[in-house]
Amino acid sequence: MTNDLLGRHRAVLPDWLALYYEEPLEITHGEGRHVWDAQGNRYLDFFGGILTTMTAHALPEVTKAVSEQAGRIIHSSTLYLNRPMVELAERIAQLSGIPDARVFFTTSGTEANDTALLLATAYRRSNTILAMRNSYHGRSFSAVGITGNSGWSPTSLSPLQTLYVHGGVRTRGPFASLSDDAFIAACVDDLKDLLGHTRPPAALIAEPVQGVGGFTAPPDGLYAAFREVLHERGILWIADEVQTGWGRTGEHFWGWQAHGRNGPPDIMTFAKGIGNGMSVGGVVARSEIMNCLDSNSISTFGGTQITMAAGLANLTYLLEHDLQGNARRVGGLLIERLRAVAAHVPAVREVRGRGLMIGIEITKPGTDEADPQTAAAVLEAAREGGLLIGKGGGHNTSTLRVAPPLSLNVAEAEEGAAILENALRSIP
Repeated sequence: MTNDLLGRHRAVLPDWLALYYEEPLEITHGEGRHVWDAQGNRYLDFFGGILTTMTAHALPEVTKAVSEQAGRIIHSSTLYLNRPMVELAERIAQLSGIPDARVFFTTSGTEANDTALLLATAYRRSNTILAMRNSYHGRSFSAVGITGNSGWSPTSLSPLQTLYVHGGVRTRGPFASLSDDAFIAACVDDLKDLLGHTRPPAALIAEPVQGVGGFTAPPDGLYAAFREVLHERGILWIADEVQTGWGRTGEHFWGWQAHGRNGPPDIMTFAKGIGNGMSVGGVVARSEIMNCLDSNSISTFGGTQITMAAGLANLTYLLEHDLQGNARRVGGLLIERLRAVAAHVPAVREVRGRGLMIGIEITKPGTDEADPQTAAAVLEAAREGGLLIGKGGGHNTSTLRVAPPLSLNVAEAEEGAAILENALRSIP
């Protein structure tokens, strides 16, 4: 049956629509931190549909909210008052830390970032955007145009002029050998120099932790230092929280808060985890920025009643059960366990991350050269052991991505770490 489905997939879907594994997997159902495939095999899920199943599979509170809302009305568009949308917007505005915040809902992180770019360029009357090297912001035409990762940028055409800034990757590049303070200073000097050679940009867009780039991050405080430079020139700061938001990093509710000494970003985008699998994204911005558009704009599917009901139930569960604190505690144990394993595996260059957002970078032993074949072999071995993980990375690197649902418990973390240990030790 799986082979038949694979053949049908290949016959009707694009060649560039990648599938994991030599024998692709059909996931039929899930519960908690586990999923099952069409053959009845059970897996511990450490990737959550690309960081989207944030709390748990089949979470009763979310399932109940979706079912009850579906029995009333699923959709009406933004042309009508929508109580669940207003209620979720109120909560997100308050949690964002942005003063006088306005919220606009979309169907994805790509669309959220696209909207943020529209707002910033309209507000600033500039189509120049600063973006980070090794970044990823989605698959729309404008989002691809600012993505700083060649593996995810299929065209150089763009409606935007993009200038790329140093700093998103701590352990590679020209400043890697510096101390944290010197690294930040060098990146700030580079930013100032760049700004001296171009017309004023609209905004800097940055992921506090680069997701597709392999869970890389600068030292805490880099974006606060950037913010000082940007603020002096009226340039906006867009924080892309599509993967880092809602407490995943453990230490903070939002990734930007590790860089927050100069206050919140001007614009923040979110998606993925808030819907726990439902299609929810959005933008939060100061009112004068959000309201700067002078023509009509709506969202047919952004903020539908059913997705907002899911988001409200999911956010309530996350806050009431302190899943941010759980990500900090269990994630801390998991990353230390994986670092202990990696110390005995020459192919592991680095284990990095925070909370339940952990990257394991695979290179050819004794070098910084990427080894995608070995990374793929570890991915396969983990699956054979009953564990699903992801992969990514920039700088031509191969990084295994570990991002379980935030309700992961200690026993499951230990089980997953043991499977990963066996997979890593299987490297020839």
